[in-house]
Amino acid sequence: MWIRSTVTYRTSFALTVVGNLLLTALDFVGILLMFSQVDSLGGWSLPEVAFLYGLSATSFGTADLLLGSMDALGARIRDGSFDTLLVRPVPVLAQVGADHFALRRLGRVTQGALVLAYGLLAVDVDWTPAKAVLLPVMLVSGVMIFGAVFVAGAAFQFLAQDAAEVQNAFTYGGTTLLQYPPSVFGKDLVRAVTFMLPLAFVNWVPATYIMGRPYPVGLPEGAAFAPPLVAAACCALAGVAWRAGLRSYRSTGS
Repeated sequence: MWIRSTVTYRTSFALTVVGNLLLTALDFVGILLMFSQVDSLGGWSLPEVAFLYGLSATSFGTADLLLGSMDALGARIRDGSFDTLLVRPVPVLAQVGADHFALRRLGRVTQGALVLAYGLLAVDVDWTPAKAVLLPVMLVSGVMIFGAVFVAGAAFQFLAQDAAEVQNAFTYGGTTLLQYPPSVFGKDLVRAVTFMLPLAFVNWVPATYIMGRPYPVGLPEGAAFAPPLVAAACCALAGVAWRAGLRSYRSTGS
């Protein structure tokens, strides 16, 4: 329903997608401005940073397209309209994800994919079959990890009811963090996003393996192939949090 309503006015839809693409491209323009003054960022060249950026932006953009509307769950809980989702014969999580589905977010996915394509063409990597297979695995796992963060953030809103910005700090903030090389951040922060909230497995950990670079925090070489396991664990934990939040829901009382 939301897709049909969006594409009814095709010119408006096309302009919105292009506008979204150009707006999100400003993030990469900022990186280009940095490289107009320096040759490397934390020891990483522009193509290498573009590779990181493209992986993060494409994975996050796809997760945002599918589940980005979940940050509005708090508003539904506060006004009581969440109750209408509970009486429909459709999984509540699917309904929340599809609520106000914004197809314009394709602009973010497209922009990330374009930067990723540039990074792949320009980066100096000795490609092997293992590295080639790891690339699509990284993208799928990244979507799952960011999706788990969206779901976990939505589950938290059952308690806080007004925590959309807290959720955005880990989703939008997380993808911004991953767009830069891990070497520019302190080791405590790198450890936090590796072992506590494992966003590093979206791109940092496997990308350092592909680039032949050491990871700032000591990890075994096989960790580069762990994103699917990390993604599965994140989704399982997010599912538990979602079910717990849903069971705790008691309506507005009004």
